[in-house]
Order: sequence, then C-alpha cells, then structure tokens
Amino acid sequence: MGTIQRNMSLTGDASDHLNTLQKIGTIIGFGGLAIIVLSLFNNFENNGLWLTISLLAIASGIILYARGLYMDKLQGIKNHGVWFKSISSRGFLGWIAGILLTGFYIILYFFAELLGLGQGVDGSNTGIVGLFDPLSRLLSGNPASQWFVYGTLYTVAILAFGIKFLMKYKHNRYEQLRTLSVMFFQTAFAFVIPELMARLNSDTFSLPYNDLKLMWPLNYYAFEQWRVDQFINAQTIGLFFLILAILIVFVVSPFLTYKYGKRWYCSWVCGCGGLAETAGDSFRQLSDKSMSAWKLERWMINAVLVFSVVMTVATISTYLGYDPNKYWFTKNVFLTSVAVFLTAVFAGVAYWKRKELKKDALTGAIGFYALTIGFIVLIAFIDLSQIKIDAANLSFGLNTKVYAGDAALRSFYAFGIGSIFSGVIGTGFYPILGNRVWCRMGCPMAGILGIQQRLFSKFRITTNGGQCISCGNCSTYCEQGIDVRAYAQKGENIVRSSCVGCGVCSAVCPRGVLKLENGPLEGRIDANQVLLGNDVDLMDLVNNKN
Repeated sequence: MGTIQRNMSLTGDASDHLNTLQKIGTIIGFGGLAIIVLSLFNNFENNGLWLTISLLAIASGIILYARGLYMDKLQGIKNHGVWFKSISSRGFLGWIAGILLTGFYIILYFFAELLGLGQGVDGSNTGIVGLFDPLSRLLSGNPASQWFVYGTLYTVAILAFGIKFLMKYKHNRYEQLRTLSVMFFQTAFAFVIPELMARLNSDTFSLPYNDLKLMWPLNYYAFEQWRVDQFINAQTIGLFFLILAILIVFVVSPFLTYKYGKRWYCSWVCGCGGLAETAGDSFRQLSDKSMSAWKLERWMINAVLVFSVVMTVATISTYLGYDPNKYWFTKNVFLTSVAVFLTAVFAGVAYWKRKELKKDALTGAIGFYALTIGFIVLIAFIDLSQIKIDAANLSFGLNTKVYAGDAALRSFYAFGIGSIFSGVIGTGFYPILGNRVWCRMGCPMAGILGIQQRLFSKFRITTNGGQCISCGNCSTYCEQGIDVRAYAQKGENIVRSSCVGCGVCSAVCPRGVLKLENGPLEGRIDANQVLLGNDVDLMDLVNNKN
C-alpha cells in the first residue's frame, strides 16, 4: 500500500520525505559508493570481490530507489515536484552534487595519480584505480586506467538510471525503445567490445579499440597520424575500420539524419546523450529557455564546429607529402580539395535553402564559412609543425611542454573542448545548467547533425494548436531549451537544429498535442500562425488572400 495523498495542492506532494524502499535504496547505493571511496585509503585484499559488491550496491540502490518512487504510481506523466526539491531546482543539494561531480572530473582528467594510478610498486595501481584492476584484466588483459574506471562507472550509471527512466516512462513505447537502445550501445559498443578488442593487440599488431560508436568530429583524434598509422599497419581489418569510419561520416550519418533527424545518434546511440537522458533526467528542466541562451548556443556550437574542422584539416595536412613528383595527394591538393568541397556545400545550401534561412542565420553562416576558408588558406602557407609554442606561457607554468603548432591545436582542443567543456562542465554541471549543456552548446557532432536536420531532414515534431492548453509541460522539460509551447500554441511544426528528438515533450503533454514524425520535406518549415488547430486548407486560403 502506498502512502495516502493528503496534500490538496495542485502541485501534489512536493515533500522530500522518502518511503521505506527509497530509504533502503539510498543506504545501499551510498554504501556502494563508500566502498569505492574507502579504497583510496585502504587496499583491499580481494579487489575483485569488493568491486563486485560496490557496483552491484550502486546499481541496486538506484533501482530500489526508483522502484520505491514509481511502483505505486499509475502510468502517465510524472513530474514529482522537481521544482520543489533541492537536488533538482539548483538548491543546496543541487550545488553540492554539482561541486562533487565537477571535483571528480577534475581529479579524473588531470590528477589521476590521486586515484592511485601507477602509485604502487613498479608502477602498479593502488586506490580506486587498483580496485578496478581485476575487471580490467578480465576484459582486456591489461591493468585499469583512470579511463577504464570512468568507463565502468559511466556504463553502470546509464544501465541503472536507464532502468529508472524505463520505470518512469512505462506508458511511452518510444521512450522505452530509445532508452534500451542507448543502454545497449553504451554497454556493447563503448565498453565491452572495445575492451575485448584490446586482447587482439600484440607487439606486431595494433588496432585502435576505442568507443566504436564515437565518430568524427566528436572523435576529434579520428584522423591523427598515429591513429591512421594504426589502421594501416593492421592491414585488412585496419583498412576496413578506416574506410568504415570515413563512410559513416560522409554517407551513413547524413543518410540516417535525412531519414530520422539527429535523434538517430543523439538520443539512440551517443554515450553523452545516453548519460544525459538517464542519469541527467532529473535535471532536464534546468536548461535555459531564454532568447539570450539560444543566441549564445548558436554561436558557440558553430564556433566549436569550425575549430574542429580547422584542427582536423591542419592535422591531416601535416603528414601529407609536399613533393608532387613523389605524392599525387600532396598537402596543397588536400587543402584545395577541402576548400572546394566546403565552398560547393556552402553555395548549394545558400542557394537551394535560401528561403528557409533567416537573414541572421545566413549572415552567421557566411561569417563561419569565411573564417574556415581563411584558416585553410593560412595553413597552406604556414608549416604548423615548424611553429613552437611554449605551453608554460599560456598555463601559468602548470604545463611546461613545448608543442608544435599542429600539436598545440590538438592539445588545446583536447583540453578546452574534450575535457573541460564535455566532461567537467558538460556532466559535472548537470545539477546547475541542466543535462544537455554540452550537447546544446559545444558538441561538434550535434552541430553538423543539427545543420543537416534543420535543412535536409524529414524529421519534424508536428503540433495540434487546437488541442494545446498552454500548460507549459513541453517547454519546461525540453532539455535543449526550446520553447516548445510557443510552437504548439500556433500549430507550427517544430524544426530546430538543436532538437535531439528525445520525445519527452510529447511524453509529458496531457493532450497529445505533439507527435514525432518523418515526412516529406515540402511544407515542413512554415512559420505562419495556425489559429484554428491544424486546418491546413483554411490556412492556405488565408495565406493566398494576403
């Protein structure tokens, strides 16, 4: 029997009181975390046993808590007073959680020795990293690294919180399927299979075995020389993976985005999106819906995309030959090809999609195009590998390395975008900025897919303005900061480059106003206000009279 609801407020019971099952889950979950923390100060005799107990306790605690939260609830919308809880409304607990998550990421990325990495005899692991050694050796045959620790906890979080999400949205088949999808891809393609692939490597054979679903430009080191050399040296299987990586970027991904929108990756496959949708679900309402945030979003994500493209072009150009008598595909041929390709794409979009691009969007596109071409021209006349940059001058002496120009670009991108933005801020700031700040503001993959979705995809969210009661649920729970209600009130299709197609706006709508669809491109983008529901014929008549 559930607790009798005696609160007659329209918001329901917004108290923070936990039922018995939630309390048990909380105790068990924090007990599992305590084991990991204690391993910092005490090396257990049987790390395998204690790691198993810890991970099972964390997962079980989350699942029991979710069970206690949703077991006696009917199918349907469940908001549970998120704006009245400290943890999910930027309250004291929210800030504490943000600080702890951010601190963990900083230590993981930059001070892994504090977690016990290589601090034992002959460089063996101790502490938390040592605790994960048995699982790492079981899968890959290698001792654990800080990235293995991170990957394991990441996967456990997606699986456990994914089950919580499944319980919460048990009434919605779409949410069930996409959650199971991200749980599968994270566990198989990002964690288990890459670790098992590491067993194939030896002194004479080396194949990259990183996250198999991570592609360029999200995988910013995809075409660095050491990685391309690994593919080539692995002969047939290596060339297969290299060609597959190129085809995915230029053929498979655009086709799937054309058919289904960016949701095929951002909400069904991507690990960043998977963690945001599961562990970060309680914070989705914290995304900034203001106009200023939207303007900042457009400039930031496209600036990161330009940086990613320029860095990749610069990297590839440094290991191409210069002598046309020896190499047909020289540095200049490559740079010219890239410039011609980008110019053709830009010109085609500007001409064929000019009616769908507002003046500010076209102006911004011209600016980013000019910036990209300018950098490519600069790379053609300057040998970046010959430029030396002392990192000490830019890091207050914290980094004393001297980098070549191309290496400095990669290092800065890896530090600023790959670590600080996507990791420390993107995940550590869940309780402060919402669960998709990285996807919304900084992910270059989301930038490319967003452009394709906005202009060339069949995907849209259709709305029925005649049924909208302006409750605001859709806008509140849009993790991408889209004011969905403004579209729904007008019966206007929602076609936004930032929309990841998570479908939660549709899942929390009490009137069934919103529907995720794939249809013809014609009439997909129409900003005319629909005042009488979705009576398209009537609106065509009104528009023809103007």
